[in-house]
Amino acid sequence: MLVLSRREGQGIVIGDNVVIRVVEIRGDHVRLGIDAPRSVVIHREEIAEEIRIANEMAARQEAVDLGRLPRPKG
Repeated sequence: MLVLSRREGQGIVIGDNVVIRVVEIRGDHVRLGIDAPRSVVIHREEIAEEIRIANEMAARQEAVDLGRLPRPKG
């Protein structure tokens, strides 16, 4: 893990097209601005973890044989 110190207004560049900038520091909270292409998915860590768990659960579901479902009348 790379650990950097940045002051308000300073940023870091990831790759060729992602910039993370320190927007504001207030007490123990740091506000970050992220400039990235729309194709780059950005989530807070806790949300990314929830998505990962939901995807794992969905992958474990048993397949349903749609041929066995009753057909609508009419």
